[in-house]
Amino acid sequence: MKIGISTFPTDYSISAVALGRAVEERGFDSLWITEHTHIPASRRSPYPQGGELPSIYWESYEPFTFLAQVAAVTEDLKIGTGICLVPEHHPISLAKRVASLDSLSGGRFLFGVGAGWNAEELEHHGVPFKERWKVLAESVEAMKLMWTEKAPEYHGKYVDFEPVWVEPKPAQKPHPPIYVGASSKWAIERVAELGDGWMPIIGSCDLDERMAQLRQLCEEKGRDVSQIDISVFAAPADKGAIEALAKQGVNRIIPMLPSKAEDKALRILDQQAELVAWARELE
Repeated sequence: MKIGISTFPTDYSISAVALGRAVEERGFDSLWITEHTHIPASRRSPYPQGGELPSIYWESYEPFTFLAQVAAVTEDLKIGTGICLVPEHHPISLAKRVASLDSLSGGRFLFGVGAGWNAEELEHHGVPFKERWKVLAESVEAMKLMWTEKAPEYHGKYVDFEPVWVEPKPAQKPHPPIYVGASSKWAIERVAELGDGWMPIIGSCDLDERMAQLRQLCEEKGRDVSQIDISVFAAPADKGAIEALAKQGVNRIIPMLPSKAEDKALRILDQQAELVAWARELE
């Protein structure tokens, strides 16, 4: 069992440099950074977890910039988007950004992707809410071509371009692993179709039910489900929960680190790090 950390990084919380060093020194395997380009002030879309939307959703740094700083001061720590809202990006520029970060980090990037829950946020990027997963699928398909071919072209409903040169290529071959961050039955179809990993939020679904669906879809597609890395966001950092999730087929838990100043963040990381050595024994 691997243990990562996820956070909403802000200008009032622990810095990228301090956080990256602290997470690596304490033995965590990965650091995952959230993304929202903005939050529409209308607040038409309700917060999925209920109540008022926390301000960290619009105060967070852009993840690729933050992770680049983390990569510069770490050597082995894996860095990931948890998650990147792919429909809010043009796939050519996003393919370049992902490949650049993976190359500069020496092949340590984990590409967590999702389609988003905020309808008006997506609409501001020209993406109809009901079509967001279709846009994501075409974007990921197109990016895979750009990462693996010299002069790829793509012609879809939402993504369309003639042959292009996009360099550098990622350090990881054929490309950084893609983790689909969603938990609906339709999202599992995207995992089986496009993903190298799956990242649900703890409690967002019946994990056993979704795992059974994933096994069936992988069998239909001729994929080995054991090769899909299962990571769970916001999982409780305690031994009982870890053991239970491991039995369900989870490979990594990703507790949330609150957006706190350095002194408070380090104390929390110290507490969570006590589980890292113990969890390695479950691998």
